[in-house]
Amino acid sequence: MEENITEIVTSLVFQLAVIIFAVRIVGKLAVKIGIPSVLGELVAGIIIGPYALGGIVLPGFPHGIFPLNSASLAVSPELYAFSSLASIILLFASGIETDLTLFLKYSVTGGIVGFGGVAVSFLFGDFCSMLMLGAGFMDVRSLFLGIMSTATSVGITARILSDKKKMDSPEGVTILAAAVFDDVLGIVLLAVVMGIVSAISGGAAVSSTKIEMIAFKAFSIWLVFTALCIFLSKYIARFVKLFGGTYDFSIAAFGVALVLAGIFEKQGLAMIIGAYTTGLALSGTEIAPVIQERIHGLYKFFVPIFFAVMGMSVNLGALMNKEVLIFGAIYTAAAILAKVIGCGGPSLALGFNFKGALRIGTGMIPRGEVALIIAGIGLTAGIVNQELFGVVILMTLVTTILAPPLLSVTLKIKGRGTRKEIKTAEAQQFVWDFKDDEIADLVIDMFLQDLRSEGFYVQMMNISDGLSQARKGNTSLSITETDSVVTIETDREDMGFVKAEIYEVLLRLNKSLQTLEALNATSSLQSGLISEEHRVEPALLKDLDKNSISCNLTGTTKQEILDELVTLLANSGKVTDSACVLSDIQSRENSMSTGLEKGIAIPHARTDGVKDICIAVGIKKDGVDFSSLDGQPSKIFIMIVSPKKGEFPQMQVISAVNGVLKKGDTLDKVLAARTPDEVIGIIKAAAQKK
Repeated sequence: MEENITEIVTSLVFQLAVIIFAVRIVGKLAVKIGIPSVLGELVAGIIIGPYALGGIVLPGFPHGIFPLNSASLAVSPELYAFSSLASIILLFASGIETDLTLFLKYSVTGGIVGFGGVAVSFLFGDFCSMLMLGAGFMDVRSLFLGIMSTATSVGITARILSDKKKMDSPEGVTILAAAVFDDVLGIVLLAVVMGIVSAISGGAAVSSTKIEMIAFKAFSIWLVFTALCIFLSKYIARFVKLFGGTYDFSIAAFGVALVLAGIFEKQGLAMIIGAYTTGLALSGTEIAPVIQERIHGLYKFFVPIFFAVMGMSVNLGALMNKEVLIFGAIYTAAAILAKVIGCGGPSLALGFNFKGALRIGTGMIPRGEVALIIAGIGLTAGIVNQELFGVVILMTLVTTILAPPLLSVTLKIKGRGTRKEIKTAEAQQFVWDFKDDEIADLVIDMFLQDLRSEGFYVQMMNISDGLSQARKGNTSLSITETDSVVTIETDREDMGFVKAEIYEVLLRLNKSLQTLEALNATSSLQSGLISEEHRVEPALLKDLDKNSISCNLTGTTKQEILDELVTLLANSGKVTDSACVLSDIQSRENSMSTGLEKGIAIPHARTDGVKDICIAVGIKKDGVDFSSLDGQPSKIFIMIVSPKKGEFPQMQVISAVNGVLKKGDTLDKVLAARTPDEVIGIIKAAAQKK
């Protein structure tokens, strides 16, 4: 028995390893061709699954790495357990991301549009089952096809709205609000249907009265737990914070989600409902942004496994069946039409014109993770067969692929989407251009640290875009840094606090700079640049280019030398704006000269004028006054510039250059060099010496 367990675990380890690489490779390829990575992960599962490559016999795997387990459960129970845990993480995260404030603020508009979309989608999906399968309206297959058609994957839509700067438009706000109701109503419907399925599987006779009672019980369970969790959310937040730091209490919060997921499953409802309910309750607390950030690692590891397992469950033979393809086409068309009619129709009565209604309906088209989770539940429960599962996969793939271009087309239609001109209230903003990227970085770092000291929970929403969110109680701040410009958005009543905090940051920063200047520490640091402690990595000098080297500079002043060096840099082909490079070099020189000792000067800067790190070398045998540390004329000039954004080892290159020039008689050899090739040879030879 022990050996068997070892074999099972070993097989699981290999399976997880294959999945991890497959979903990332195919996911990245999908993104490159403009398809959401989720679909790439799903396709990866299909490719490596038991119905495709996973069943191929390999050494040590007589039935393949992913042998077919059964018709209802294609993968091993152990791998399916990972997938189930992933679905809990996914729905917990979805609940955390739900904006309860938006839910309440736009409860009327969002509720009507969301309800319309869910109701029409459910009916259309159910009718498709009646039409194609000859099943009754209350047949569990019809109910599942109805539910699987309801869930909107609004993440794709939100990304497009953000790119098109339409998030704050009437259509954008309505779509996001409706999506919240869409999720909630979909979860309620799932709870009701799972209650009915549970009763049927228990052998109970299902009359219309019985169905009503089951539905009422399931809805009541969901409503009571949801209301209780929201009411106790602050106490739950306090409880999980008892476990310590942000990582500890975030994991504890996920533990609460697991408990509630288990309770819902024990009640005959789906585990994901309990997970979503926990996330929904905590979404209104101050720790929500932190939990969202801290569980990101779990999300990135587990959720792709879920999509891969869903792909593995697809029987390619059944999927390619003519009847399945026809059913899939009809079901997909019905799913698209249902959202356009169900969401777009009610919006016409809410002040939108046809353009706005079309945008709203189109924005609600994409289906995604929830539809797949429900399909997986139906498949393992024996309610949905391989053919119906394939139909749902087709619908998910097509709606996710078609939604972005369709929404983009509707957004390009000129004209407003409302019947009347709506003057939207602009969020209160604090905007300050610090004229320097590094100062802006420093101010933001100090500001965020102060917010943490004030008891705020600070989350980096998007590192590459410089977007952060801070929250404490009812106060919420959105902080954006774009180059040297800092923008802070918050409620009008909190703007006084923001300005006061920024003022304190600037006062402290100014005092620190005055203290640093009084210490005059920079000169001693600069004089130590030519020392014995420099690490010289030859690879750092790979950017030396003979086209950017001159053995006979003609300039006689510091400015002329800088001009010549920038011209040499341009010969590398990496300079996009010479004027920008020269300006940034001069700015650096104005703060303190880069003239060192022993005739060496290393002017350098980070700039937007280059696309990669580049080096220019110039030699002036007579020397030029460069305000050097030892007061002697500078004769060897090495200009090093790199882009402001990105990872470039500029200071390591500067250190390596210093280390090379101080070795033996390298300085004298470089001064005596007559050709660029000779200069490169001398420097690289010195770099190789230990």
